[in-house]
Amino acid sequence: MLIKIQEIKVNKTGVKVKSKQFVYEARLKWTEGRDGLITSGDKLPIKVSTPPEFKGRPGLWTPEVLLISSVNICVMTTFLYYAEKKEFKFLNYESSVKGLLERIENEFLFSTIEVKPQILVASEDDIEKAESLLELSEKNCFVSNSLKSKVILKPEIKVNSQKIN
Repeated sequence: MLIKIQEIKVNKTGVKVKSKQFVYEARLKWTEGRDGLITSGDKLPIKVSTPPEFKGRPGLWTPEVLLISSVNICVMTTFLYYAEKKEFKFLNYESSVKGLLERIENEFLFSTIEVKPQILVASEDDIEKAESLLELSEKNCFVSNSLKSKVILKPEIKVNSQKIN
């Protein structure tokens, strides 16, 4: 469920600005063992467990994979937002993500999350535009901005080599 809250606030210079806040909600219900079910509004439920390394059931989504996937999704959707806003056309977007979970000072945390977007563009002229949009995406991804993990983008931008007649 999403609740949007808007209010008028006065900034440091005395100018009135609209403040936007969004509240997201989800529920989790234990099902058995180390498994549970996430639900949120009308979305499909997600079966979750701890990872097998921590005695969870293989084949189910884990909080670790969901966390790094959230960063990956946010980078992509932020890129899509800016691509639409700047009327930038690209041919394909795929990405992978890898997170390093390690024990630091007696607690486990994701020290780094590496996102590897692969973008296919139509011409050489589009490479610089895609890079610029990825920089905006990295800077404005609110999920990665909310984490203390270091998020690293390692993009690969390729030009379509297919000949179009």
